[in-house]
Amino acid sequence: MTENVDSRLRDESGKNPCQLVCVRCTSKILSPGMGTYMDLEFELYSIEKEREGEKEKVGRFYKVDDVFNFDNLGFTNTVGNHKFLSCADCDLGPIGYHDLTTRLSYLACD
Repeated sequence: MTENVDSRLRDESGKNPCQLVCVRCTSKILSPGMGTYMDLEFELYSIEKEREGEKEKVGRFYKVDDVFNFDNLGFTNTVGNHKFLSCADCDLGPIGYHDLTTRLSYLACD
C-alpha cells in the first residue's frame, strides 16, 4: 500500500481521519477517529447490483470497539458468530460485520 493511500485511510494514530458515509445515501456511518484501521481478510457479499449474491474478499477494515460509536448502523443476517452491518437509513449492506464473540465491529474500507 502506498503512503498516499495510507494517509487517506488512517491518521498518525491509525484511526479513520474523516467522516465515513454510506456510498448509496451519504448517511453518516462513523465519525472521525472512531475506527482503527486493520488489514484483515473477511468474505462479505458484494453490494454491487451486478454482483449481487456473490461473495468477495475484503482486506481492509476499521475496527470499532463499541457499536454505539456508529451513527446510523443496522444489522442484517446473523451467520454463525457474525452479524452483518448495514446502513440504517437505506439498508445497503453488508458494509461490514460484528463479531458476537469479541463484540467488536469491522467496517469495510474496500
